[in-house]
Amino acid sequence: MYTIGQVAKFLGISRDTIKFYEEKELVRPQHNRENGYRTYNHFDIYDLTTINFYREIDLEIKKIQELRKGKSIEDIQSIVEEKEQEVLEEIAYKKLQLKKLQLVKEDCQKIKQFLGSYTIKEMKPLKVIGEIDHYKAYDDYDTLKENTDSLKKAVILTSLRRVIRFNDEGIVENQFVIVRKVEDGENTIDGDIVAHAKCLYTVIEDGRWSTGGKNTDDKVEASIRQAAKEYGYELVGLVYVNLLLTTYEEGLERIFLEMYVPVK
Repeated sequence: MYTIGQVAKFLGISRDTIKFYEEKELVRPQHNRENGYRTYNHFDIYDLTTINFYREIDLEIKKIQELRKGKSIEDIQSIVEEKEQEVLEEIAYKKLQLKKLQLVKEDCQKIKQFLGSYTIKEMKPLKVIGEIDHYKAYDDYDTLKENTDSLKKAVILTSLRRVIRFNDEGIVENQFVIVRKVEDGENTIDGDIVAHAKCLYTVIEDGRWSTGGKNTDDKVEASIRQAAKEYGYELVGLVYVNLLLTTYEEGLERIFLEMYVPVK
């Protein structure tokens, strides 16, 4: 017979874990009524190694309790297949999560590289899958929720593009469209696709920390016109604005936006 301390050392698990398994009636050591100590025999130790085996594949305690009461090989296979499906779904979720983390890291690099400066860049294809009146049109957020790329299906604004149309006199139209990126290798795509081979590209900062809450559209427009002149391109009257990242300074938001300005 062995003490709980000895068994914990043999098996590499804590005393609290063994006590927890006992509370769940997965192991039933003998109790000394005089001193209250538990003692474990070889069968108890084997039961604990079996529990360890099933916990290793992350079976829930409830499932192990069911197994403890008696299950056929077919039952065990069914339980394992169910767990396998959960793991596959979790792997798929984690892959998407990793991709999003990598995209945020890329966006941080974009901000450091292009904030306040222009370059020439392609705007890769985007599929338009919806439209709302304005990013403050909260009653329209159901459309965003239906078409979100959010892993948790909550509203985020990274799939929203502000499309600005302008002429020599200034801005003539604002549109807010919901988009998703067209992945490489997608052959059949229904709906409207927007893409531009050549754009002026830049990152600008918005938000109360940098603007004091003032509208900077006129200032940004002037900057775009100056950049087009310096690069020797003609503007086509479109700007696509995308939210990259939001952070905070002194309690005020700092909003970083990327802009694609098609040129010819």
